[in-house]
Amino acid sequence: MAKGPRRELFNYIFGIMKKKDCHVYRINGVEDHLHIAASLHPSVSLVSLIKDIKLASNQMIKSNNLFEGFEGWQEGYAAFTHNYSTLDTLVNYIKNQEEHHKKESFMEEYLKLLNEHGVVFDHRYLL
Repeated sequence: MAKGPRRELFNYIFGIMKKKDCHVYRINGVEDHLHIAASLHPSVSLVSLIKDIKLASNQMIKSNNLFEGFEGWQEGYAAFTHNYSTLDTLVNYIKNQEEHHKKESFMEEYLKLLNEHGVVFDHRYLL
C-alpha cells in the first residue's frame, strides 16, 4: 500500500471520484504515472473526470508541496475499458505497480497496452 505523499494523493483523487459518484476499485502509481481502476457513473464523462482530477490534484500537490519538483501533469492520458470478470487481475496488477515497474518501464508497458488493444498511434506523440 502506498505511504506518505503518494497515499495522500491517492486519497485525494479517491475523494474527487467519490463526489462524482464513481466507484474506485484501486489507485496506485509510480513516479511517472498512475493507474486507476474505476467504474464511472453514467452522468460523468471520462474527459471531464480526468480534467477535474488533474486540475484539483495539481493545485493540492503544489499548495502542500507534496512532491518536490512537481511541475504539473502531462497534457494527455490513456484510458482502457476492462472486462469485469477479470477485475481482480486488474486490481492486483495496479496494487503491485512498484514491483511491476522494476521489470518493465512505463513506455514498455504503455506500448504493450496500445498494441494489445489494437490502438493505432504515431510514435511522434508518445512521451
